[in-house]
Amino acid sequence: QVQLVESGGGLVQPGGSLRLSCAASGFAFGDWSMLWYRQGPEKAREWVASITPTGQTGYGDSVKGRFTISRDNAKNSVYLQINSLKPEDTAVYYCKVNGLDSWGPGTQVTVSS
Repeated sequence: QVQLVESGGGLVQPGGSLRLSCAASGFAFGDWSMLWYRQGPEKAREWVASITPTGQTGYGDSVKGRFTISRDNAKNSVYLQINSLKPEDTAVYYCKVNGLDSWGPGTQVTVSS
């Protein structure tokens, strides 16, 4: 059974940084691409970043240059470093296994002064 647990969110001022983590279990983590999504207030869920098993990355236009996705296959974990935060980055952030319809509870990021 696929399990994903996100953590690391919080309240941060504009311009600040956070590092989100996602602990994965129940599947062969190292064989799968991993994704980060987010859903802001009254917004559709939005793809943020992806990383292949070999570490190739991709980013949505709204976060390119500010967010960095990484993974540690030995720890079955994927991370999202988010810098230069803006109020419009406020959202619940989710990790996901590419191609599997399983979601964790997410972690709330709130950017406000």
